Amino acid sequence: MERYARRHRLSDASRDPNGHHSRAPTVAGRSQSRMPSRAPSPNSFHGRAASNSYSRSASQSRSPSQARPAATVLQSSVSGASTINSSSSGTFRSPLYRVRRAPLLYVFVPSPEGEWLSDASVLECEAELKRAGVAHLLRPGDVVWDTAVGDEGNIGRMVWDGGYLLDLDYTYSMSGELPQYMHSLAFPPSYFHRVIRSVNNPICYLDISPWSEEIASNLQLLQDRVKTETPQGNYHTVVRWVHRSSFVIKPPSIKMRIPNTDLFIDSGWFGTVVVEAEGTNEGLADLQDRCRDAFPPRAGGERKTPSRVFRILRERSRPGEIWIRTVREKERLM
Repeated sequence: MERYARRHRLSDASRDPNGHHSRAPTVAGRSQSRMPSRAPSPNSFHGRAASNSYSRSASQSRSPSQARPAATVLQSSVSGASTINSSSSGTFRSPLYRVRRAPLLYVFVPSPEGEWLSDASVLECEAELKRAGVAHLLRPGDVVWDTAVGDEGNIGRMVWDGGYLLDLDYTYSMSGELPQYMHSLAFPPSYFHRVIRSVNNPICYLDISPWSEEIASNLQLLQDRVKTETPQGNYHTVVRWVHRSSFVIKPPSIKMRIPNTDLFIDSGWFGTVVVEAEGTNEGLADLQDRCRDAFPPRAGGERKTPSRVFRILRERSRPGEIWIRTVREKERLM
């Protein structure tokens, strides 16, 4: 009886004069696991044109949005709220903790246009992050998901580039991949795995020109055996020719900067990087263009901006050895 009376007195002490508990109110209505995207549907001609017309200059011309309020729930996909560090100098950042996966933040902003978000809907998502007081906590590479849109593929998922929310890129994938404005060397190779749903070999954007001399010296034409699945479900071993080379990203004494950026190479890329290209003259020419001046100029070949599009070969990659394959223009879907 004494124990019960003591517990009852403690419970009464936590109530306000009106008889209610003095706990802080909690956020009600946790959002369902869904997602949004500003890119129009890649299945329609209008969607393709609108997706390709989007550019960074359009993002920078946005005006502040005075949108209607919407309920918001923010969570982290793997490690909880501790994965998001404040950019302010007064915030403690533990040197013993590293983010292994991209944080995933949920917002709930209904879209009048349906599953594919318009620019106005994306602006509303940015405004909702500001109203929630977490906009200053976002870091480049954080993924934001509008759960009011749906739960199919990557619909409604956007990536924070440090200033704006960017749609996923549908140029080489129907499900959406990392935007081309993001530098993949700044993140671990598996940083967006399962956060951005992709095929077995996700798209990445790399500038390999700093290692062009090493790539040229290690280049070989080899026969490779791969297993392919038939429509009947059987597997066959196919022999193909590939151009293969490699280069080493050594752990520097100081942070290594990515060329033409203010970003640094993530330690997840340290080690050997194996590069593959098609075993054809066109595949070799594409690899040589990416290496710039490491190969002699081709007769009649026009100089163009080298491509940065690769695919990470997950089945062959392991810590300390990352396999990538060149992606050519003929693989474009739009």
